[in-house]
Amino acid sequence: MTQASGITTEARRLDPVYPLWLGVGAALAAVGVGGAAALAAAQAHGWERLLETYLVSFSLFLALTLGALFFVMLQHITRAGWSVVVRRIAEALACNVWLMAALALPIVLGMGHLYHWSHLDAAAGDLILAGKSGFLNPAFFVVRLVVYFAIWGGLAWFFHRTSTRQDGSFDPRLTVRMERAAGPGLVLYALSTNFAAFDLLMSLDPHWFSTIYGVYFFAVSVVCFLAVMPKILVGLQVKGVLARSVTVEHYHDLGKLLFAFVVFWAYIAFSQYMLIWYGNIPEETQWYLKRQTGDWAWVSLALLIGHFVLPFLVLVSRAVKRRPRLLALTGIYMVVMTWLDLYWLVMPEFSPGVARIGLIDGLCFLGVAGLYTLALAVRLKRHSLIAEGDPRLQESLAFHTA
Repeated sequence: MTQASGITTEARRLDPVYPLWLGVGAALAAVGVGGAAALAAAQAHGWERLLETYLVSFSLFLALTLGALFFVMLQHITRAGWSVVVRRIAEALACNVWLMAALALPIVLGMGHLYHWSHLDAAAGDLILAGKSGFLNPAFFVVRLVVYFAIWGGLAWFFHRTSTRQDGSFDPRLTVRMERAAGPGLVLYALSTNFAAFDLLMSLDPHWFSTIYGVYFFAVSVVCFLAVMPKILVGLQVKGVLARSVTVEHYHDLGKLLFAFVVFWAYIAFSQYMLIWYGNIPEETQWYLKRQTGDWAWVSLALLIGHFVLPFLVLVSRAVKRRPRLLALTGIYMVVMTWLDLYWLVMPEFSPGVARIGLIDGLCFLGVAGLYTLALAVRLKRHSLIAEGDPRLQESLAFHTA
């Protein structure tokens, strides 16, 4: 319970929902991992198929984690007061980067199937790969992944640890320290996220490149995080956790940010497509050609309508952003569309012309989601769900949006 700002009957810890989150996470992990492994074992080339869809699910939850890390640093560098009551959850999501580092191991072990350039003889007779072999080689790929996760993990650990320390000390100097760290942190974040998108996703086709690809993945990351946050908050409030601290006003601002980044995603996607279409260079257009032929043409159309047009029409309404459960449902829908977006980025490289979305894709997603939920629950259980010692807490509790 807490008595801050007249709030007297509110739980601010995860305890009321902790057993439920553990149970759901364990069930999803067991069903997803076990089911996907069983399907892979029963099918010809099943393990290769599982590895391909695993990259999609891994990229989705990595995007969620990186979106949360960006949100945390954004709030500090802008000295935002409204977000204090929701920032601790974002900090915990960002700390799941250590789980994602462990989950990157199957990708490293399976790079021989995922990445054509990883074969020692790949550059023989291929001038493009030969020219890129100094960068695209297995050893350097692993080194870069270690550096990326070290940067993300260090940033997530610093902001979460400093914030939780402030719960006991109420020292405003810790806020200043986080504000000063946010600027350099965002620079490191931008560089590492950009190159990670190149390595994990763009290099699936080593002959194609786009300098805006990293920005595209960044947009995906922030959309994914902002789509998940309302669902987490509603799930907590249904059980009486943060029932009064997080208000319609906070949901409204989260909804406005989600709307803004949906538009930003569309802008980046259109910019990349328009420049390549206008240039009409075969080396560049071949990447889009794979995604505009066969079944993938319908997936491309579904993304245009489902990832932009429909959410734009829904989120442009003030009423939707001020109805928490409706905003949470919209967020769930956006997570599905984000998964489809990443599927569209990855799978045409392995299945040209045929969009073979099936049960193994869903099970793989559930398995990773279950592990992610377990890690998040354990992290959130340790501390208050609100940054109790932040000097702007009262401002956040009294927040009213325009």
